[in-house]
Amino acid sequence: MTRQVRSDEPPAGTRDASVGPSGGSPRKTVVIYTDGACLGNPGPGGYGAILLFERHRKELSGGFNPTTNNRMELRAAIVALEALREPCNVVLHSDSEYVVKAMTLGWAERWEAAGWRLASRQPAANVDLWERLLAQCRRHQVTFRWVQGHAGDPENERADQLAMRAALGPSLPRDEGYQPSPRPGPRRGR
Repeated sequence: MTRQVRSDEPPAGTRDASVGPSGGSPRKTVVIYTDGACLGNPGPGGYGAILLFERHRKELSGGFNPTTNNRMELRAAIVALEALREPCNVVLHSDSEYVVKAMTLGWAERWEAAGWRLASRQPAANVDLWERLLAQCRRHQVTFRWVQGHAGDPENERADQLAMRAALGPSLPRDEGYQPSPRPGPRRGR
């Protein structure tokens, strides 16, 4: 399903020797850059994604209010993977350690196997989005690569611009999966 970062990945826009689930033609290799943004956390947020294949380029973005930065980082990856019309080999670049570590270190799969509980037995956050991301990673062969945000990578910078523009959009729809963190109530004396 997911793989650790490798340096021998094929370049963008190639066909790989990996065969699709039907045993047919080789899978395409698509390169994706994603980013999420949130103005306040929670607050209005946006996601941006860039899909690259051969000479083709597709940019996707959208926003929600209220939401969180982590939800927008996850949604960027999900929307990009869901946009692919067939199973592909994907190299997905993200500046979100939350997303990249959860996928490359197997945290998300362990949370799922434990009934969406963390190692601390606390409930996992953003379950609705983790379920969608795991489903897409079962459809595609995805390699997650962390890139440092705001470090001059042109595609990461563009994904950030798309996310910020979306977060600033008017009349953003409600992020139905967003659950505010419970605030502790007042302390009661004995």
